[in-house]
Amino acid sequence: MTDLFAPVCSITSTKRRRFLWAAWWSGPPSRLPFRRPDASSGGARSREDALAEAEKACGARLVEIDGSWARAYARVLRGEPAFPTADADQGGPKVRKPKAERSIWEVLDLAPDATVAEVKRAYRKKALETHPDRGGDDATFREVQRAYELALERRTKAAGRPTRAKKTPA
Repeated sequence: MTDLFAPVCSITSTKRRRFLWAAWWSGPPSRLPFRRPDASSGGARSREDALAEAEKACGARLVEIDGSWARAYARVLRGEPAFPTADADQGGPKVRKPKAERSIWEVLDLAPDATVAEVKRAYRKKALETHPDRGGDDATFREVQRAYELALERRTKAAGRPTRAKKTPA
């Protein structure tokens, strides 16, 4: 039996709103061990330009595959593992609950009785850690923003509610 393989290209956007491409034409990409691409480049202004550059480098038509392969290669270039594991013993990221199960207080790393000032301070810290322009993930940053908005809304509603005066027997 023969292994069929089509030359492939993976394209992903960069922090600077450009496109990084990585192409494999001498063999398919592999996870373990990570197989480096035959050619790669960053800085294309559009996805189409990136694919055109990759095809010019290859000298043949390329099939576009998932962008995770280009992101994995970008991590390798930074000296990180291509596909980080969730296993803390291996130095991977800490395991988090799925987003649907995490409360806004867990997202912001706050106690539920935090004040408005504490919420704002925690948001600034988390925003710096998760902002896409600083190496964070879009989805995580949006989750932090949503948690901040909800936490502020809850705190301002609680502060605006009048306290009920206990009725004293007359």
